[in-house]
Amino acid sequence: CGLVQLDCPPVDYYKDVIRSGGGTSTMLALRKDEYGRFIELGNLRGKRIVEVGCGQGEFLEMLDGFPVTGLGIEHDPSLVAKAVAKGLDVRVDFAGTPDHTIDGGPFDAFMQFNFIEHQPYPNEMVRCIANNLVDGGFGLVTAPSFEYIRNDCVYEIMRDHIAYYTVDTLGLLFKKNGFDIVSSSIVNRDTIELIVRKRPVLSTENFQTNYHEIRDELNAFARMATECDSTLAIWGASHQCFTAASFLDNPQQVRYIIDSAPFKQGKFSPTSHIPIVGPDHFNANPVSGILILAPGYTDEIASNIRSKFSTTVNLYAMRSNKIEHLP
Repeated sequence: CGLVQLDCPPVDYYKDVIRSGGGTSTMLALRKDEYGRFIELGNLRGKRIVEVGCGQGEFLEMLDGFPVTGLGIEHDPSLVAKAVAKGLDVRVDFAGTPDHTIDGGPFDAFMQFNFIEHQPYPNEMVRCIANNLVDGGFGLVTAPSFEYIRNDCVYEIMRDHIAYYTVDTLGLLFKKNGFDIVSSSIVNRDTIELIVRKRPVLSTENFQTNYHEIRDELNAFARMATECDSTLAIWGASHQCFTAASFLDNPQQVRYIIDSAPFKQGKFSPTSHIPIVGPDHFNANPVSGILILAPGYTDEIASNIRSKFSTTVNLYAMRSNKIEHLP
C-alpha cells in the first residue's frame, strides 16, 4: 500500500503519550482552529468526545470553551493522575484490540494526535476506536507527514515512530477499518490532518423480509397451478433459478428446468433436485405454464418461446419479488 515502516520493534513505552510542546501558543492556536472546524463539521455540539491517547490532558484542556464534553484515555497511570489533578476526566486505558470496550462508550466522536505512528498494530487500534463509537461518529486524527519528511527532512525520522504515513496510507488505514474520509489536509507544514466518519454497518435485515416475500409468492403460484390442474416448468438454469427453486415447499410441482446450455442439461438443480433439460424437451413433454427465471433475458426468452415452441403456453416471469403473467 506504500506505507513506510522501520524494521524494528516499537519502543517499550509506545502505549504512553509523551508531549513537550502541548502548551505553546502555536499549538494552542492550531488545536483551537481544528476543534472549531471539527465540531462544526461533525455537528458535535453537546456531544461526547474521547481522546485516545491523551497524555496528561494537554489537548483536552484546550477544549475549554467549546460546547462539547471531552474525556480521555491514557496508558500511563502517572500521566492520568496529573490529568485528574487538573480536573480532567481521564482514565487508565489503551485501545489495543478490536474487542476492547472503552469505559463510558459508545462515544459521539474521538480525537487522536500524533499517536498512531507509534503503534505496531494500527489496524487493531483503529478497529477498537470504531467499535467504541456510535454509527456515524466523527474522528479528528493527526500524524507526521511522510511527504514532508522525505523532502530533505531526514532528521524527522526517529526510533519512536515506526510507521510513516502519507495522506493516502493514513486514509487507507481508516477506510479499511470502518471509516470514511470526510476531509484531509496538511497543517503546520508537517502534519497530516484527517477528519473521518464511522461507516454505518451494512444492514441485511431486509434479506429476511425479501426471502419470505419471494417464498410466499412462489409457493402461492405453484399451489394455484396445481389446483388448476396446470403443469409447470422453469426456463433458465441460472443461479437465480436455483436459489428461488430451493424456496419451494414441493419442488415436484415443477416438472423440469429448461436451459439452452448443453453443459447444464442432464443434471439436476441443487437442493430442489429438479431435472434440467434442453429446449426440445418441451415438444415431447409440454407443460401448460413456464416461469422464466433469467433476469435480463426475460423478453428475449419469451419471444423465442412464442416463435419456436408454443404460442399458447402461459408465460410468467419473476420481476423482483412478484410473478407476472406475460402476454
